[in-house]
Amino acid sequence: MERLAGTQSGVTSTAASSVAGVQSVMSNGVAQSEATTPGIRIATSNLHLTSAAGTPTTRLTPAADEAFDLAKASESRADGSVAAGDVLPQTTQAKEVDGENQISAADYNPNEDRKHDHERLQRLHAQQHPSSTVEASQTEIAAGVGEPGPDIVNVDAEESEYEEVEVEDEDEDFDMFSMDEPKKKKTIRRKKEKILATGATAAPLIAPVPVIPALQVSHLVDNYDDADGYYRITPGELLDSARYQVTTNLGKGMFSAVVKAKVIKAVDGDEVLGQEVAIKVIRSQESMYVAGRKEAQILAKLAAADPGDKKHIVRLIRTFEHRGHLCLVTESLSMNLRDVVKRFGKDVGLNLRAVRAYAHQMFLALSLMKKCNIIHADIKPDNILVTESKAVLKVCDLGSACEATPDGGEITPYLVSRFYRAPEIILGLPYDQELDVWAVGCTMFELYTGKILFPGRSNNQMLHLMMDLKGKFNHRMIKKSKFGELHFDEGMNFRSVEKDKITGQDVTKTVIISKPSRDLKSRLLPPSSVQMKMKDDELKLITDFIDLVDKCLVLDPAKRLTCRDALLHPFLGGGGTTA
Repeated sequence: MERLAGTQSGVTSTAASSVAGVQSVMSNGVAQSEATTPGIRIATSNLHLTSAAGTPTTRLTPAADEAFDLAKASESRADGSVAAGDVLPQTTQAKEVDGENQISAADYNPNEDRKHDHERLQRLHAQQHPSSTVEASQTEIAAGVGEPGPDIVNVDAEESEYEEVEVEDEDEDFDMFSMDEPKKKKTIRRKKEKILATGATAAPLIAPVPVIPALQVSHLVDNYDDADGYYRITPGELLDSARYQVTTNLGKGMFSAVVKAKVIKAVDGDEVLGQEVAIKVIRSQESMYVAGRKEAQILAKLAAADPGDKKHIVRLIRTFEHRGHLCLVTESLSMNLRDVVKRFGKDVGLNLRAVRAYAHQMFLALSLMKKCNIIHADIKPDNILVTESKAVLKVCDLGSACEATPDGGEITPYLVSRFYRAPEIILGLPYDQELDVWAVGCTMFELYTGKILFPGRSNNQMLHLMMDLKGKFNHRMIKKSKFGELHFDEGMNFRSVEKDKITGQDVTKTVIISKPSRDLKSRLLPPSSVQMKMKDDELKLITDFIDLVDKCLVLDPAKRLTCRDALLHPFLGGGGTTA
């Protein structure tokens, strides 16, 4: 949800060194790229994958004498042939499909859907736990709308590591006429001290955040925070003992506000003077702090498992505390993939070779998270950033991320943003990293077409759209699911909740689904007249792409493609290393 954006400066990314896809020719460590209209053209010499044995494999980029375009070509080549990915079927270009409006990936704003999902989650908690509606609502807000990570929502285990103590308020204004009055006290929240073998106490990894009683120090809230606990950030403001200077306010999400800042005081060699960084300022709520600390721990774990920075996860540099807010400092990047589509492929999508390069990098990120037993739980174009050259991407915003558990995690129907939400989440089944594979499949379709694949207004309609494309769920999944009875009757027929065209009210209709009414080929494969003009290798490229997306969207997560299988798929080279 959060956008950690900015310009890549002072941070040299080595992420593309083993990556299939677009990588600028490197000269003296600086990426050289040439922007053109309508797309970005990037020189791509000396680019290839190596297999686990170290032997060259199929290129995932154009040949050395070709250029890489983000945008689709507007005209045929001189020889009359058409490149794969340049032409979409009419059904995909149409404004409606089967009477339903298609949603442009470029124009979609997830904030409104997050609001609706939050309201639905509140109602669900009210029905299931009438006596704890307020407490449940607070937990939902803390966890983020539509993205409550299992290890974030349930913070009892985290709380056992902390204690609340009273200390004298050193910030209290001096009053010469009140010398005899005792000093006021304030409550702070700190990590319990651990006694080392030497008898010394261990310092906490991340500084504790004070718990500020709102009634006692409301003037501080008025000065520093808004009513929702977001820190009021001012461009030019100095943070962390004048180590950073804020340059741009990038906006805010459910967990935090994000700024771009410049390093004006380099300390301990962690950063370079003048380097641009992104700083995520967590909201000043105790549960938010726990969530932010969890995200920092997960990022640190992933970075430790990827010392060469080759797996495309945003790098956490350090953390600090500022006026009661936990702050996460990360490398600074450029626009997110939704903005890339908006700029270079609005309503038509990106060139297929660009999609292939980005897909490979996304699956490398998933492979690292799988290795570290981490579920991202909110993969979507908004949470994937690119470098300034657009050649390399990084998966970011792990505010919803959690560790995979043997029992399949806490069941909630609103994990992951709705358009990218896997069916096992909606049905209430145990889940693992396969929910991220589903989200990447939706994202690949979106990058290539410029359209949302499953634009459901609710979880119920999401299931309907999924079955239109993939057929009916097997009865075993429905019977084992926690929320199956909300969407299926006793005969396993789908209970479709639709808007009455006259009254506008929701009505439930029984729909018998036996086989898919749509297929990916009709949405992705160019017309036969265009196929005849395509070269054989490019026709194979588009059919391989359709096959990969199709396997990412298998309804049963147990039969869905794994990230390792994806990296070995023909569309991604069929032999790239997954280590």
